[in-house]
Amino acid sequence: MKTLVCTTPGQFEYQPGVKPELTPDHAILRIRRIGICGTDLHAFEGTQPFFTYPRILGHELAGELVAADNAPGFKPGETVTFIPYFNCGHCVACRAGKTNCCVSLQVSGIHMDGGMVEYLSVPTYSLVHGDGLSVDELALVEPLSIGAHGIRRADVQPGEWVLVVGAGPIGLGVMEFARIAGGNVIALDINESRLAFCRNKLHVNHTVLATDANVVEQLAMITSGDMPTVVIDATGSLRAINNAFQYMAHGARYVLVGLQKGDVSFSHPDFHKREGTLMSSRNAMRADFEHVIASIKDGQIDPTTYITHRVPFGQVRDDFAGWLDPANGVIKAMVEL
Repeated sequence: MKTLVCTTPGQFEYQPGVKPELTPDHAILRIRRIGICGTDLHAFEGTQPFFTYPRILGHELAGELVAADNAPGFKPGETVTFIPYFNCGHCVACRAGKTNCCVSLQVSGIHMDGGMVEYLSVPTYSLVHGDGLSVDELALVEPLSIGAHGIRRADVQPGEWVLVVGAGPIGLGVMEFARIAGGNVIALDINESRLAFCRNKLHVNHTVLATDANVVEQLAMITSGDMPTVVIDATGSLRAINNAFQYMAHGARYVLVGLQKGDVSFSHPDFHKREGTLMSSRNAMRADFEHVIASIKDGQIDPTTYITHRVPFGQVRDDFAGWLDPANGVIKAMVEL
């Protein structure tokens, strides 16, 4: 079995691996698609928190179910994805149903080796039925679920102005589910081509270039002076995270979907006078996965429009560094096996 290992920041190696054997309460998947996400790119750069090397990356996956133990309703040969956040089931978060932020959470491809392999063993409780979706669509369910979870955390209401900072794949998912929730979406990014993608593919009516000198004034004009009542960061950039506090309306909620190694800082008086709410949004839950799959089946989202680059598994090592270059216009790279 071939595996692709990130041995150190900036370095991949193809290495032989051992095909997993079936163990109790686990399933074996033959991987068919691997989506490349910001976490993978940051790990390659060496800027991803919670990370050690060497590591097999990959958690946006679709595959064929080869075998499973204790997986009622699942059949060998069916196409599936899985929830790549493995929880303990008994900590304070798990007891409250918040398995996405388990005290001892192990995320595939981050805390433990992930899916840049030909075959992968996962807990059966993490399996998700393909429900007729293509392998491309299934590989994009996980990143879209992160966006859906962020919108659920924000409790977006119909008619609210929702500012999404960052128009990468996670930000696009946030925008899609903000729209589905009835929000009026504003996209903010430093990359004009990504903003054009938001306008042309996602039909986002309001986009703002983050490098403009008058961002606050533009947001005020768009929102008739109110400013956004929901601000969501999907950049993972410390500068962008700290900057966005000034974009909040009075009484607004600010949700951090993006993750940064540094310390977040803001003016307490400015935040206090707004009676702002600051919260994080970590990973996603099964309800979010189900919401995403239903939204794709209903035609409310076409995630395949995000795929700008495709490579076979054997070519990933050669192409990966190029996906970090904004000039290459990568929205979503998809690996085929």
